[in-house]
Amino acid sequence: MNDQEFENYTRSMQEMFRSEGWEYFLNDIKGGVPNVNSVEAAKDVNDLFFRKGQLAVMANILNLEAQLDSVIEERNNPQTEGQEEAA
Repeated sequence: MNDQEFENYTRSMQEMFRSEGWEYFLNDIKGGVPNVNSVEAAKDVNDLFFRKGQLAVMANILNLEAQLDSVIEERNNPQTEGQEEAA
């Protein structure tokens, strides 16, 4: 992804994070986590693994803004391993 594409992507994502709809969506996801995160409700091993996958997706969504911030930080402040060790 070139610099302009990255800038457009991050700007669009940040606009989405500031929207009222995004807040509603996150609240819906947060509200669903306790229902999915119930071992007692799992019918069998396959259902347990399905729930594990659902929780992974939910965690990804809930952490998306922080993940984007990390990517932006890394892209704006590139460091090699040698520079980090010398610091």
